[in-house]
Amino acid sequence: MNQETDAADIVAEIRDLRVEIDGRTIVDGVNLRVLPGRVTALVGASGSGKTTAGLALLGEYPAGARVTGEVRRPGDGPVGYVPQHPAAVLNPARRVSALLDDIARPRVRHLPRRERRGAARALVLRALSDAQLPDAAALLRRYPHQLSGGQQQRVVLAQALLLGARVIVADEPTTGQDALTKSRIVDQLAAVAARGIAVVLLSHDLDIVRALADEVLVMRAGRVVESGPVARLWAAPRHEWTRRLLDSQRAAPRDEASSDDRQPVLQVRDLTAVHDRRHTVLRVPHLALHPGECLAVVGRSGGGKTTLARCLAGLHRDHDGEILFDGTPLPRSLRHRGRDQLAAVQYVFQDARAAFDEHRPVLPQVARTAVRLRGAGERAAADEASATLDRLGLPAELAHRRPGELSGGELQRAALARALLAHPRVLVCDEITSGLDTVTRRAILDLLAALVRDRDDLALVLITHDLDAASVAHRIAVLDAGEIVELGPSQRILTEPRHPFTVSLTETIARLDTYSRA
Repeated sequence: MNQETDAADIVAEIRDLRVEIDGRTIVDGVNLRVLPGRVTALVGASGSGKTTAGLALLGEYPAGARVTGEVRRPGDGPVGYVPQHPAAVLNPARRVSALLDDIARPRVRHLPRRERRGAARALVLRALSDAQLPDAAALLRRYPHQLSGGQQQRVVLAQALLLGARVIVADEPTTGQDALTKSRIVDQLAAVAARGIAVVLLSHDLDIVRALADEVLVMRAGRVVESGPVARLWAAPRHEWTRRLLDSQRAAPRDEASSDDRQPVLQVRDLTAVHDRRHTVLRVPHLALHPGECLAVVGRSGGGKTTLARCLAGLHRDHDGEILFDGTPLPRSLRHRGRDQLAAVQYVFQDARAAFDEHRPVLPQVARTAVRLRGAGERAAADEASATLDRLGLPAELAHRRPGELSGGELQRAALARALLAHPRVLVCDEITSGLDTVTRRAILDLLAALVRDRDDLALVLITHDLDAASVAHRIAVLDAGEIVELGPSQRILTEPRHPFTVSLTETIARLDTYSRA
């Protein structure tokens, strides 16, 4: 497209945007043009200003922000928004059907009254299908908390599609999703763009950016440090930060073998978990975790990964079978576990924002774990919390802020620090790298690997959709439809998968690695 055509077709534009909060610059001089049928990606580290710039297209800014510059949205049509943390925008008290019907009904008011209900239902089912959500009839009856993180994300995408938006801002739309679902989301957003809708993609996932984007803006510390067509950026990055992002895209595989000659620290026996007291969602006859071992659990969204993690942590008590810690059965419910048992098995949530009190600074919330579970003094706990946060890349200046002032990636690091202050024997991490940029993700994975290596009494369960992240583990368990279909050493699983589902995961990753839109 030439520049004259671009100017005539622009559906949204940001000119010299600057956003300050309490004298601190969040976005500094950002320019962005959004064109119909084009995917524009903003990439960069957590806290680089991507989400602030994206939300500016909706006219939304952080509380107390001082804003200069111009945001223009010529013509009609709303801007749809798919947030990084979908649970925050889904009313937990209403079924999915009600959430979507509220958007669909205004779009059919021009029809005769007798036709409206059926037409609204058709729009809802079409949106769910377009958002890659199968079995729509069953899903519509559920509440948001009964969905996996990936399913929640796709419900929000369906809402944006129902709005009939001319622009969709997708903030980490593939966060917490498996490779197969990522591939469908790539196809879906590409189809959205093919219908003439502009897509602004805010993402840490460089595979998805490469597969989808026409234009890429690389952000660091609120500024755009490099921009250009995706093919040029990947082939010849010009800025040092862009090169670091691309170089850190892959995590190095782990070479050491796990030590399984000792008593398992955690065992699962004949575990069967249900939802709604009737739907069986997980069947694990046996699973053992040894000290000094990292076990990655991978699979598609909704396949049972998080349910398994929550059973281990005592957060999902509707199950049969046993979970043994050092040979002793653990109570099913967190409420019935003693202080030592609570400290021994720690859980780090996928949605870190929902796990913090938004009214209190982060540091005392992290320190509280050492006080409550280990009996540490307030001062000692605060010092240990500060040191742990700093080691995870969250300096004191950020640690003293409230959760709402931190990015999703920064909060994930705080959540990990809080769990580590319990000095756990088993650490269960549920998609904790899914909201991180490639540099930070690599650093967190390296840190987790070092923790397991240096503390031979610690075992790590890494719940992930990302096979690159799973490669740091000693063993990988592949979960599909609530059952472990393959279990073995990580290198063997990644290079010589045996089960058809595992094969499909690895093949999809390979396609995403090589696929780039012309």
